[in-house]
Amino acid sequence: MINSLCAGEPPVVKVSNLTIYRGEYTAVESVSFQLSSGTNTAIVGPNGAGKSTLIQAILGLIEHLAGEIQIFGHQMKNLGKLWQSIGYIPQKLPFDRGFPLSVAELVGLGYHHQRRFLGFGKYAKRKRQAVEYALEQVNLQNRAHQRIGVLSGGELKRVLLAYCLVVPRRLLVLDEAMAGVDATGEAEFADLLAKLQQEQAWTILQVSHDLDMVSRYCDRVICMNRRLLCQGVPSIALSTENINRIYGSTLTRYFHQHECSRFFRNGVGKSI
Repeated sequence: MINSLCAGEPPVVKVSNLTIYRGEYTAVESVSFQLSSGTNTAIVGPNGAGKSTLIQAILGLIEHLAGEIQIFGHQMKNLGKLWQSIGYIPQKLPFDRGFPLSVAELVGLGYHHQRRFLGFGKYAKRKRQAVEYALEQVNLQNRAHQRIGVLSGGELKRVLLAYCLVVPRRLLVLDEAMAGVDATGEAEFADLLAKLQQEQAWTILQVSHDLDMVSRYCDRVICMNRRLLCQGVPSIALSTENINRIYGSTLTRYFHQHECSRFFRNGVGKSI
C-alpha cells in the first residue's frame, strides 16, 4: 500500500467537525478526519452508526448541517471536473435483471471524455479500448457481451470496479461493497482491489463490516458511532478494548482462511 504524502500536497479528503441530521435525528456529530494520498482507510462501527451517511455526504449526495468537507484541497462546490476523479461502488445496485444491458455497455457508461475534440470514430475506438482494458484488469474480459442480469454478486462488484477503471480516478469510495458476496468472492475482490490500488495509486475510503479484511488490507481505521470514537492503524484502532467499546459483548468476528470463514466468541450471530 502507498503511504507517502508529497511535501505540501493537501489531504485527498479532509472532514472537519461534520454534523449531519436525518430529520430530527443526529446521524453524524462533529466528525473530523483526513485521508493522505494513496492510503486505504476503512470506516467501521455498528449498524446505525452513520457510516453510510458520512460517505454520502462526502460524495455530495446529501447535505450536512455544520462542518466542512474538502476534496483534493477544494471545497466541494468548487470541484468542477475533479468530480470525475472520484469512483464510487455502492452497497447495492438496484436494477431490473431482465434489462438488456451488457457488461461492456455498463462499464462504458463511465467513459466521459469530450467527444467533440476527437470525432466520433476516434472517440468510439478509444472508448472501446478503455472498456477492454478495464475488463481485463478485473478478469472479466470473457463476460463483456453478457447481460449484467446473469452475473453473480461478486462478478457484478468487479464490473463496478471496471466502471471505476475506465477513466483515471484518484479517490475510490466503497460503501459496504462486499455486501451479498460470499467469503471466497470477498477475498478475491479484496486481493484485486489491493493490486489495483498499487497500480492506479488510488486513495481508498471504504465502509466495511469485515474486521479481518480491514486488518489485513487497510492502512487506517476510523471507528465511529455517530461520533468519532477512535482512529489509527488497525493494530491499535481494532484492539480488543476498542472493539468491545464500539460493538459491545455481542460481537461475532469472521476470519478468512483457506477460502472459507470461521467465527468465534458467541459462536452464532451476525458478522460486523
